[in-house]
Amino acid sequence: MTLIKSISGIRGTIGGKCSENLTPIDIVKFTTAYSKWLKNQSTKEEYTVVVGRDGRISGATVKQLVIGTLSCCGVNVIDIDYATTPTTEMAVTEFEADGGIILTASHNPTQWNALKLLDHNGEFVTAADGKFIIDFSEKVDTQATYAEVEKLGTIRTVEGFEDVHIQRTLNLPLVDVEAIRKANFTVCADTINSVGGIILPKLFKALGVEKYSIINGTCDGHFAHNPEPLKDHLTDLSAAVLKTKADVGFAVDPDVDRLAIMQEDGEMFGEEYTLVAVSDYILQHTKGSTVSNLSSSRALKDVTEQHGCTYTAAAVGELNVVTEMKRTKAVIGGEGNGGVIYPELHYGRDSICGIALFLTYLAKKKMKVSELRKTYPAYFMSKNKIQLTPEINVDKVLESVKAYYQAQNEKITDIDGVKIDFANEWAHLRKSNTEPIIRIYTESKSQAAADALAQKVIDKIKELM
Repeated sequence: MTLIKSISGIRGTIGGKCSENLTPIDIVKFTTAYSKWLKNQSTKEEYTVVVGRDGRISGATVKQLVIGTLSCCGVNVIDIDYATTPTTEMAVTEFEADGGIILTASHNPTQWNALKLLDHNGEFVTAADGKFIIDFSEKVDTQATYAEVEKLGTIRTVEGFEDVHIQRTLNLPLVDVEAIRKANFTVCADTINSVGGIILPKLFKALGVEKYSIINGTCDGHFAHNPEPLKDHLTDLSAAVLKTKADVGFAVDPDVDRLAIMQEDGEMFGEEYTLVAVSDYILQHTKGSTVSNLSSSRALKDVTEQHGCTYTAAAVGELNVVTEMKRTKAVIGGEGNGGVIYPELHYGRDSICGIALFLTYLAKKKMKVSELRKTYPAYFMSKNKIQLTPEINVDKVLESVKAYYQAQNEKITDIDGVKIDFANEWAHLRKSNTEPIIRIYTESKSQAAADALAQKVIDKIKELM
C-alpha cells in the first residue's frame, strides 16, 4: 500500500493507515493545503474550484471528502462529477474558476486514486506551488483555519459538461466533421469501464461516425483489464476490431488523457505514433515547433524536421512539456504515451481532441491505418521497470549509470533522470513520480534490438545496485 506526494498532487491506495495510504485524513489535509495555496494567489472575497472525477469505485467517497473540505475552507465548488481530465481542465477556464481538482489515478489500477491540482488556467500547478501545498499539508493540524458557518463555500452541481468539451473540439478549424462523415468509418473503442464510456459515444455521434461500438463501456470503475493502454492489455480491443471489421480502434485510459490506436488488422498503430500522426497533420497546415518528453520516440523529431520545423525535448511530465511548449511557441506537442496537447484547444493532454484530429487526417488521406503507419520512420520501443525497495538509493544508482556511460563517450542528457543517446538507439532511465519504480525506456530500429538494449541497461543497473 502506498502514498505518493508530488508537485502535481497526491496519489495512493485506498484504505490502510494514515500517511501511508490515501486515507480520509490525508485527503482532507491535502485539500486544505490546496485551499490555503489558492487563497494566497490573490485578495479576492470568494474563490471557486471545479471538481471532476473518473469512474473509480472510490471516486464518489473521495469526491465527498474533497468537496466537503473545500466548502469548510470557504471555497465555492462546481461539481461536474464524472468527467475526463481534459474536460475538467477546460471547465476551469469555462467557469472562470480559480482552480480545479481532478480525482483520478490515471493509468494506475482500481485500488488507487489521486488528487491532481490545477491553477486558474486549468493547467497543473507549478513545481514551486506544488511544494508549498505538500509542505503545508504537513502543518494542517497546527496552522489551518476553517470557515465559520456563514462563510462556508457553496456547492453547485453541473451535469453534461462533456458536451461543451465536444463542441469546442468540433469548432477547431482542423477538425473536419464532413470529411469524417463522408469516410463512413467503422470504429471500435475500449473505454476500460470509466468515463470514456460516457464521452466517446457522444463524440462519435457528433463527428458523424454512425458505425461505432464500445467495449468495456460501463462507467462503474471495475476496470476490465490493466488500465494502461498498452498492447498486452488490449487483446479484447484487437479481437473486437477484427470481429466488427472496424477501420480503426481507439483505447483510452480511465481519465481519457492518453490515446492508443489500433489498426484495422488488429495490430497496434503504436502508442508513440498517436502524437506523431496528429503532429504530421497539424504541421501540414500550421508550421511551428513541436515538443515531446525525453522518453518519447525519435519519430516526432524526424517528422517535424521533414516539415522544416524544429523539435525540442522536455523532461517527463505534462507540466514540463507544457512549459517547454509555451517557451518555444509549439503548435503541437505532448507525450509518447498517447498524450496529445493541442494549444489551439487547451494546454492539456486530450484524447477527445486526438481522436477528432486523427479521424480527420485519416479521412483526408484516404488510406488504411496500417498504410498510414508505414509512412512514418520505423522505431520500436521497449518499456520496462524495476521495483524499488526503501534501502535503494536511486539517485546514487542513476549517477553511477550516468558516470559509466559518460566514460564510454556516449551522449548524456540529465534534465530528467539519465538519457543515453547512442548512434541508432537510446535508453532513458528515470525515477517515477507516481510509483515506487525506476522506468527504463529504450528505442531502436527493431523490437529485438530495443529489448536487448533494455536488458543490457537493466543488467547494468542491477550490477550497480
